[in-house]
Amino acid sequence: MDSNSIAQTISATINDLIQSLFASVDNNVYSYIDNLVFIDESILESSKFENLFGSSTRSGILLIANSLIIAFFIYYCIKLFLSYYSSKPVERPYQFIFKLLLICIIINSSYFICKEILFINNLISSSFCEIGEIFTKKEISFKTLVSELNTVISLQNSSIDIFSVDGILKSFCSIGLLNLMLSYSLRYILLNVFILLSPFAFLSLSVSFSSWFFRSWLRALFSLLFLQSFVSIILIVILALNFSDDILSKFIYIGAIYALIRGNSYIRQLIGGISTDINTNLSTMKSLIKMR
Repeated sequence: MDSNSIAQTISATINDLIQSLFASVDNNVYSYIDNLVFIDESILESSKFENLFGSSTRSGILLIANSLIIAFFIYYCIKLFLSYYSSKPVERPYQFIFKLLLICIIINSSYFICKEILFINNLISSSFCEIGEIFTKKEISFKTLVSELNTVISLQNSSIDIFSVDGILKSFCSIGLLNLMLSYSLRYILLNVFILLSPFAFLSLSVSFSSWFFRSWLRALFSLLFLQSFVSIILIVILALNFSDDILSKFIYIGAIYALIRGNSYIRQLIGGISTDINTNLSTMKSLIKMR
């Protein structure tokens, strides 16, 4: 066997492996992206999540938050007592007690509040998708995006050549969409975490020295939720464009996927919040490891 035959065999083997990988990803991954991106209040309806959050004031996270209310009240009493000696201004007792009672009600209603916030956020993003569907005559979803992507970067039933332009672009698309899956999976987990922290965020408003936690929590939660509407707008713009089977359309699609990947970073630059970018988090982990 000469060198040309060996090279052709290796190339064919690589192409077959890559084609099998792309087929597996297309069939098993892309159908779940919409479920990860477009989140509604149903994520809170799991019995395990409800038990963890607390179905009453004497269970779960709510039990800890209600216990801390007593700790904050004791802290205020000590601070009020010391104020008579230090002459430092302190909030009036009846004002603090009224505020603490109000916060106590909000804490024990935090599950309902978060559920309504998720409902409203999903309603807004769904409205964008419905408006976009009217104008584009297409369903605004990742399923539609991937379907059109496979049409523009057409591989059909022929053997994929990873060393061709279409093969390279298809590789970028598959890697980019896998990155999207990881990024939105991280967002899904973070949303659950921040909802679990909601009682403590509301509790932090009871005293001035801890109110920064509520502001940080609210900014992070809002950035995670707003990403849903931002992604809807990007999908509308992409699906509204008329693509053909030329090289420019293919590169625009790659740019669209990159915009979806970087969506959280753009929102952080606008309003702040927390990162769900996999590359950013990996870099942070590497920095921490180097510091050790």
